[in-house]
Amino acid sequence: MPKGRSHISQDTLLNYSKWFIWIAPLLAVLLYANTLGHSYTQDDAIVITDNMHTQKGIAGIPEILAKDTFHGFFKVDGKANLVSGGRYRPLSLVMFAIEYQFFGEKPFIGHLFNVLWYALLAFFIFRFIILLDIFQKEAYHNALLATAVACLYVAHPIHTEVVANIKGRDEIICLLLSVITAIQVLKYVDYKRVIHLVIALCSFFLALMSKENAITYLAVIPIILWFFRKLNLKNIIGVFASLLIPTIAFLVIRFSILGMDLGSAPIELMNNPFIKVVDGVYIDFTTSEKIASILSGLGKYIQLLIFPHPLTHDYYPRYFNIVGLMDIKVIAIGLIYIAAIVAMLKYWKSKPAISFCLFYFMSTLSIVSNIVFPVGTHLSERFLFMPSLAYSLASGLLLIWMIKNRPWDKIALTIFLLTTLLYSVKTISRNLTWKNDFTLFTTDVHTSTNSAKVLNAAGGALVTESANESNERKKQQMLIEADGYLKRAISIHPNYKNAHLLLGNTSYYLKKYEEAVNHYERALQLDPSYQDAMNNLAVALRDAGRIRGEQKNDLQGAIRYLERAEQISKNDYEIYRLLGVAYGVSQNHIKAIEYFKAALNLQPDLAAAYRNLGTAYKNAGDEENAQVNFQKAQSIDPNALQN
Repeated sequence: MPKGRSHISQDTLLNYSKWFIWIAPLLAVLLYANTLGHSYTQDDAIVITDNMHTQKGIAGIPEILAKDTFHGFFKVDGKANLVSGGRYRPLSLVMFAIEYQFFGEKPFIGHLFNVLWYALLAFFIFRFIILLDIFQKEAYHNALLATAVACLYVAHPIHTEVVANIKGRDEIICLLLSVITAIQVLKYVDYKRVIHLVIALCSFFLALMSKENAITYLAVIPIILWFFRKLNLKNIIGVFASLLIPTIAFLVIRFSILGMDLGSAPIELMNNPFIKVVDGVYIDFTTSEKIASILSGLGKYIQLLIFPHPLTHDYYPRYFNIVGLMDIKVIAIGLIYIAAIVAMLKYWKSKPAISFCLFYFMSTLSIVSNIVFPVGTHLSERFLFMPSLAYSLASGLLLIWMIKNRPWDKIALTIFLLTTLLYSVKTISRNLTWKNDFTLFTTDVHTSTNSAKVLNAAGGALVTESANESNERKKQQMLIEADGYLKRAISIHPNYKNAHLLLGNTSYYLKKYEEAVNHYERALQLDPSYQDAMNNLAVALRDAGRIRGEQKNDLQGAIRYLERAEQISKNDYEIYRLLGVAYGVSQNHIKAIEYFKAALNLQPDLAAAYRNLGTAYKNAGDEENAQVNFQKAQSIDPNALQN
């Protein structure tokens, strides 16, 4: 028994808990079983499939620990801090490297471990709520509360982004280890055993190594001790000081690797939602626009917790329109949060559990709210993974209150079971969207209709998928749909270079070569070093030149396109061949010979290259060289001169 506290009997408590504790973990497995056949999706490329450190298996762990989380993906130090402030979250990457070492590149393994870790989180959430002992001496109500909280948390559809996306492992492990830290601190306070404090400190360090959000538990744990253990300030400060040890250790490691800069917002719309494009130039939001935008995001979080529909992985600009502080919705959201702060301060003595829920929600949300520092987007469903525990606890408290106050008990249970059922159905349904990138992007584009990023992603996914489509009519429809999405993305974000690149690709596959040229050129205007745009521009110029010559009989236009293509690409046989043809038809046989020779240098074993050069010599009146090249063509292919 803990010293100095009138706890309920642990035997009685465990009698209720030993069966209840398995309900939520089992529910977690059942709800997410349909993700086990899914592919790698979304950011899995950053941490697994395209991460050079993870791909080395165990051998890559030293580099994972010594570099920014994105370093293995970008493979260039200068791009590792693309996201403001950099990211140092090595623990999940270490887990992925170990899985890769033993299982290879198998998404089934990643999804399986995500489901199992999520089930384990449900187990420890139950234990955490039990240890809070909110209903002292009421073992049944404590166990019922813990079951309700864990089940509601597990079933909530807002968590599908984390669990169904393997990359979300960092969120799962971060919260799991944070909850374990809180449990061990409570046990240390109750039983005065140092081993519990040691476990807490180790767990907290690993939580921070999984994701920086764990640092909010520096505020959460002291409040737990204040509200639910009634510790004096001296003892709370002692625990807090102990937790500072792993925190400082983590920060020293992080800053030594990433530097001291916590991040300033990049001047690029897809990494900074608080800028706008005016006359082709990025400018910052006004102060009122930025505050209003942040409040809009905070309001959306409340809506998603209570009514999680529709869901999307993408809340990038312009999911929210630019609004001002005088917008009625913004004012209402501000008043809701002010009321929550007032209630938290007013009821901390009389209703500590409710006050704790409000404190927990706002403190864990603060780090991803764009108030403390920029996070690169308005909001994300995964950012609610930690704060949503407060919503589940508050809902559980309401359930127990109604059960204890008849005749509300049956109504309460009905509402709770119906809510859990609806959340479960939504979760299972939403999981299907995360099957692969194509399904995810082409589904969520209908929800995030004003997000330039998902419009761009959906367009790119359709272009990629069209390459595998054998039905020509369906292929054309996919490309036309992609074209519409990409043009919409550019209308929202005119300086979106990747959208211009993809729109160039779409135009190319639609055989609109001159349109493709224009889009590639625009991408290069935005980024002159954009190598993909440069390479694709050469191909588009080549085929635009071919069409000019073959179908429009515009030899001069064809030559202009082809010569521009040749300036970019010096190793494209077809460019030189077409230039040779164009100059030959234009009766400029000297130029024709020059380009056919260049083509031959690139394809010295190609019979057609010798035949073309021989024809150019013959048209120029050089019969001797013509015959030499014809003979070489026939030595490679006896039928070369018959084609």
